[in-house]
Amino acid sequence: MRYIPNTPDDRSAMLRDIGVSSFEDLLTAIPKDLRYQKPLNIAPGKSEWEVRREMEAMALKNQNAMSTPCFMGAGCYDHFVPSAVNALASRSEYATAYTPYQPEVAQGTLQVIYEFQTMISELFAMPAANASLYDGGNALSEAVSMACAHTKRRRVVWTEAVNPAYRRVARTNNVAHGVTFDTAPCANGCQSNEDIAMLLSEDVAAVVLQYPNFYGVVDDLKKLIERIHTAGALAIVVSDPMAMGVLAPPGRFGADIVVGEGQSLGNFMSYGGPYLGLFACTMELVRLMPGRIVGVTKDLDRKRGFVLTLQTREQHIRRDKATSNVCTNQGLIATRATFYLSLVGPQGLRDIGNACGRRAAYLISKLRDVPGFGFPHSGPHFREFLLRVPGKAEEFFDHMAAHGVLAGVPLVRLGLADERGLLVALTETRTLEDMDLYVSLAQKYVAEGKR
Repeated sequence: MRYIPNTPDDRSAMLRDIGVSSFEDLLTAIPKDLRYQKPLNIAPGKSEWEVRREMEAMALKNQNAMSTPCFMGAGCYDHFVPSAVNALASRSEYATAYTPYQPEVAQGTLQVIYEFQTMISELFAMPAANASLYDGGNALSEAVSMACAHTKRRRVVWTEAVNPAYRRVARTNNVAHGVTFDTAPCANGCQSNEDIAMLLSEDVAAVVLQYPNFYGVVDDLKKLIERIHTAGALAIVVSDPMAMGVLAPPGRFGADIVVGEGQSLGNFMSYGGPYLGLFACTMELVRLMPGRIVGVTKDLDRKRGFVLTLQTREQHIRRDKATSNVCTNQGLIATRATFYLSLVGPQGLRDIGNACGRRAAYLISKLRDVPGFGFPHSGPHFREFLLRVPGKAEEFFDHMAAHGVLAGVPLVRLGLADERGLLVALTETRTLEDMDLYVSLAQKYVAEGKR
């Protein structure tokens, strides 16, 4: 190990070695009137162990899903991550998130991405999937752009039951291109034919649906998508990959583009990222797909090899033919998702989905008996449900957090005007004790008159 000078004598010797007598001599090239003349208002330096102890003390002030029962969701979920995912993803062969431009030195990474594409295609029952995007919101934004390019139309319809954060990203990225957006209401939290039909016309490029929707309700989308196609529009479905073990995939009922968030596939909540955008489409649209696709071929010796087959970024093809300027894929996050799906398998994904549904049903049944709590949305739920609390949801959240439970996501935090609405999510990691604690704290909240 190389010795790092630390004492004043050491530093002086180092300065002499490079031909200067003081640190200030290194600054002579900078005019004096541009230099900061006052002493810096910072404390003296600390040793490594002192800094570590201080940082750990600060970290302990955070409530997190590792140490606290977490019922928060809205696109980010506390699913169990097998230790094998961490062990495999930490290998040096995969320790990069950047695009493998040189196939001869990146066969391992390319093969993992190829397997990832195959798994996402199978999950969503779609013919093609790309090598990932940044996150779910970015994936929806690219899907909107892709639909407009294909149909030559500039109007998009989506429902209130599509994640509002995703909608904001898609609107921000596409409004400068002249794309307009109309929002269909969702009575009882369900996406219905009647809500969409009132907004359908010949200028609609696509209709965006979510499955299960933002409120956790599972809608029957088959007839709705048929109606969308009759109007000449594309059907974009924002889909939850964790639900595909128990629900029919969107490709089975006619989706043209399927997007989603892959955080729950072997990735931690991590205070909000980095995450993983999932993107799949029909073969008719594949030439407009953003990002890149890894394909399999044979080399001169007839050995199997993996290469970047489709690259639609403007640095690779003519600018007027480029579909997007996605500069990198979330390769490391996609790699973790690939390992996770390989370890869990179809039956494991089915078991997790069933466990989520049972837990959601159990907590709903218990909270129905607590005065003041209600459930505004009917229909079957997958993992998530909207809870109407007595009083403001933010105050109820603070009450629960003070007792060591992260109760859900208040809708006002997402820019929605429902002060009583709390979105509650249950994964397979929530125990019976966690759910019963939730109910008892809700009862205490009512008993104390906090409403």
